[in-house]
Amino acid sequence: MKINHIAVVVEDVNTALKFWQTALGLPLHHVEHNEGEEVDIAFLPVGEGEIELIAPFTETSGVAKYLAKKGAGLHHLCLEVDDIEAAVTRIIGAGAEMINEQPKTRPDGTRYAFVHPKSTGGVLLELYQLA
Repeated sequence: MKINHIAVVVEDVNTALKFWQTALGLPLHHVEHNEGEEVDIAFLPVGEGEIELIAPFTETSGVAKYLAKKGAGLHHLCLEVDDIEAAVTRIIGAGAEMINEQPKTRPDGTRYAFVHPKSTGGVLLELYQLA
């Protein structure tokens, strides 16, 4: 297992890039418009992982609701796993709660699922199985 990315909720990706890319000097890999999650995501490689800046483009997305309730800031930590079904089964078997027990699939084939923060001590945890 390794950290794949750390996601930060922002109000606007381009505004946030002024700090992360310009002031801090992180390279911008690309920006993705994700219709399924209703967010724009900027991917900034750092070390073996990435910082992801995520901004909602609708008022109804889960990220928009999170932003309205909690404001901008750290959203989730993502761990990369070899077998997402086995990881989900192990987590549920340990008594933890998943937000989505059935992994979703990104357009690039990466599969992901979220563990509820009340099971992790307050941290939204995403699991990734790369394509």
